[in-house]
Amino acid sequence: MGALLDLKLDDWRLFYLYLKPSSIPNLFNDMKTLYRFLSFKALLRSKSFLNCLPGFYNKSWHGLLSCSCGLLLICCSCTSSPKTKVALQLPKSYVAPFTDEQIIIDGKDDDVAWINTAWTDPFVDIEGVETPKFETKIKILWDDTYVYFFSKMKDPHVWGNLKQRDTVIFYNNDFEIFIDPDGDTHNYMEIEINALNTVWDLFLTRPYRNHPKVLDQWDIKGLQSEVYVSGTINDPSDIDQFWSVEIALPWESLLEADKGNKPPEGQTWRMNFSRVFWDFEIVDHRYHRKKDSQGKYLPEYNWVWSPQEVINMHEPEKWGFVHFAPKSETEQVREIDYPDDAALVLWMYSHYRVKLASSKNSNKSKIKFPIRESHKGSNFVLEQIVTPVGTILKSKSPKTSSVYYINQEGKLSSNEY
Repeated sequence: MGALLDLKLDDWRLFYLYLKPSSIPNLFNDMKTLYRFLSFKALLRSKSFLNCLPGFYNKSWHGLLSCSCGLLLICCSCTSSPKTKVALQLPKSYVAPFTDEQIIIDGKDDDVAWINTAWTDPFVDIEGVETPKFETKIKILWDDTYVYFFSKMKDPHVWGNLKQRDTVIFYNNDFEIFIDPDGDTHNYMEIEINALNTVWDLFLTRPYRNHPKVLDQWDIKGLQSEVYVSGTINDPSDIDQFWSVEIALPWESLLEADKGNKPPEGQTWRMNFSRVFWDFEIVDHRYHRKKDSQGKYLPEYNWVWSPQEVINMHEPEKWGFVHFAPKSETEQVREIDYPDDAALVLWMYSHYRVKLASSKNSNKSKIKFPIRESHKGSNFVLEQIVTPVGTILKSKSPKTSSVYYINQEGKLSSNEY
């Protein structure tokens, strides 16, 4: 490769004249162009041709020819398969059917529409390892006005003491909804509700890792919710069965975080659902979060629909896929076709998180780009683009014509940045 570095400007000019300007960008991914050059090189080796060249080309042309092996090496290395294979577990998915049946928000699922709707898989521990103490599952429906959620949570002791809207509800046992309509990990909503039907709804401009604006006082206008308790709330003397919550969120409010202006029929949104559960103790016939011997609260349990693999709900790229079935589908479909590039985007963010952690820790070694890995036969390549305002990660889909970018603020976009 030393000859490649020693080439003079005139050598490159002749190569430029041969390839033509429009061909240069494709030099390293167009094998036909390479073949044409190598064939042309054979002609250039002839003594009669060299004698026809002006003196300055004649003197240095052998240098250009000697670097052709180097060019071939570069081209082959750019098109070779990555050696590292990665295993990616795609998030959970669910198909939400359309309904034209009336749904009464009363905390129960005895409406005809709910009876005919399938449950999700039971919730798992947020890290995807341990099995939760008590079962949690949900159903989702939609119509032209609302998207509906129904969750049933088994619990032998249903309790709560937070009654003021927009307080930190997860200090009680609660149910939580996270919604990112366009899947770019920015501008998403969080709704928390406890067994007293106290709601905390908030809007985040980006995940906490990217220093968001958290709009605590933002309210989902028209939100409806109701809780049903199979047992007696806040009564330690008996054993309860479960508590359930039914929620209706109006499209008019949800579309504030989406580019559309109508219900997303046939589209897929990113969502996840969480249940926070605390160990408790009973003092003076009242429930309280349990403390350790030093007087600190024991950590909560986090049970989720689609595992996050870390104790952090605010990595939206790991949320599940909820597909809003077309109105024409009269029977609920249990499986969806994942977006073509779901695995690629998940892979890009896995490296983004590593890069972000590395930038915050000077002791960690710098990441070398490009990164090349494969997943189920697809070759992924991640590049880094340096701009005046920060670095951007870029990857081209091996399946489609799309190019994806994660900008310096962690936001996902495609085809342009």
